[in-house]
Amino acid sequence: MARVLLVDDEITMLQMVSELLRSEGHEVHPFNNTTAALEALDGIAPELVITDLYLDKAKAGGLDILKKARSLNPPAVTIVITGFGSIETAVEAMKYGAFDYLEKPFKLDELKLCVQRALNYNDVASENVYLKKQLGKKYRFNQLIGTSPQMQGVLKMIEKVADTDSTILILGESGTGKELVARALHFNSRRQFAPFIPVNCSALPENLLESELFGHRKGSFTGAVADKKGLFQEADGGTIFLDEIGTMPAMLQSRLLRVLQEKEVRRVGDNTPLFVNVRVLAATNEPLEKRIKDGTFREDLYYRLNVIPIQIEPLRERTEDIPLLVGHFLKDKVSGRNGKPFQLTRQVMEVMCAHDWPGNVRELENCIERACALCDENIIQVKDLPPSMQIYAARLSTDTVIETRTGAPPSSMVVLSEALYPLTVSSPQASSTGNSHTEPSHNADISSLKTFLRDQEVSHLNRALAFCGGDKEKAAELLGISLATLYRKLAEVEETA
Repeated sequence: MARVLLVDDEITMLQMVSELLRSEGHEVHPFNNTTAALEALDGIAPELVITDLYLDKAKAGGLDILKKARSLNPPAVTIVITGFGSIETAVEAMKYGAFDYLEKPFKLDELKLCVQRALNYNDVASENVYLKKQLGKKYRFNQLIGTSPQMQGVLKMIEKVADTDSTILILGESGTGKELVARALHFNSRRQFAPFIPVNCSALPENLLESELFGHRKGSFTGAVADKKGLFQEADGGTIFLDEIGTMPAMLQSRLLRVLQEKEVRRVGDNTPLFVNVRVLAATNEPLEKRIKDGTFREDLYYRLNVIPIQIEPLRERTEDIPLLVGHFLKDKVSGRNGKPFQLTRQVMEVMCAHDWPGNVRELENCIERACALCDENIIQVKDLPPSMQIYAARLSTDTVIETRTGAPPSSMVVLSEALYPLTVSSPQASSTGNSHTEPSHNADISSLKTFLRDQEVSHLNRALAFCGGDKEKAAELLGISLATLYRKLAEVEETA
């Protein structure tokens, strides 16, 4: 079903073609003069324009509409009809972007076939634009940064299950990168050239969410002026990502369960089910088991979704990934002023490694962006961090610069100053995906970074406890972490001692 703008100065022809197109389910906007049609083009944003070339016996009118239709974003596909046919006029119409040309009088079946071909061409062209945009984003393994065992486990799981059709439930706190994992699953599967449709289930009220997911028929409710495809139909052949699945209303949960079981959707106001070939990925930032106990989430739907769970640990549980992420955001997310690279002090890195990051990777990225905007001479110092983090640096005295070099190989994340810490930290993704990369220029491996981070964390914990006179509750408050997290970290120190 498509929006069609129809222009012809013959009233009889206008009425006949309008009735034909409406009987096929299209939304038709008829006009009998050039001026009104040109004014309406932007507001209607038609997918198809059918226009007489010689409106009011003047060829300019039809060509003006043709040009305007092709200048829309996205452009409308156009069909030209005329009673004054010749090879020259056909060639001229094609030169201005017409998809096809019909000479009056024509058979209605000819027009129907021509319209169908034009709309099929428009769908293919739109999909081609979509694919180019999506592939340009490169949502692949190079977007998942981390050498920690937890992150490596996630990467291995993605490699194993990406090319299956299994439903996957992605678990993790807000800001951990659940959508990145979903995109990595899609773009490393055989569905990668079909649509990836993300849906935030908490962003829309129940009545709108139902229409968005499953579509609706014209007249099924107030405001349903035309048939509408649902997002499951839009994702046909590809993947739909249902974020915040725990917030989905109970009525929609039962409908989603049917989609998973029967592979079919039913539009609002429609009695005929439609088959869809869609892989479902879901995500939640809270345990669904708790919602099942509360009676707000269906247990049978949970088991349908939780075929393969992927758990993304919070950033505070994988602090060895922080320097890699810092380097990634400094190198790829923000540009240095006047082409100069950003630098940060060792004190800043210590503060970042000690912070609990309740907002996870998203909070870290925002912190880096803020610091880059506020810093002087491209050197990030503690004063450039958010106020809530500056308390961490109250007792720290080191203030040595850590550099992030420009011109480094793509796999390079952070290079620490040679005078203090001669180590190039490399991305694990290059080796895991088979890509070659430049080897570090120093004889140090990643275990040195783990030792460094552990020693820095132990030292920082001891300083905080000493400053608070051994009061663990006050120390936890000073560090900005929970008391339970402090006890866990102290227990880890005792185990490794």
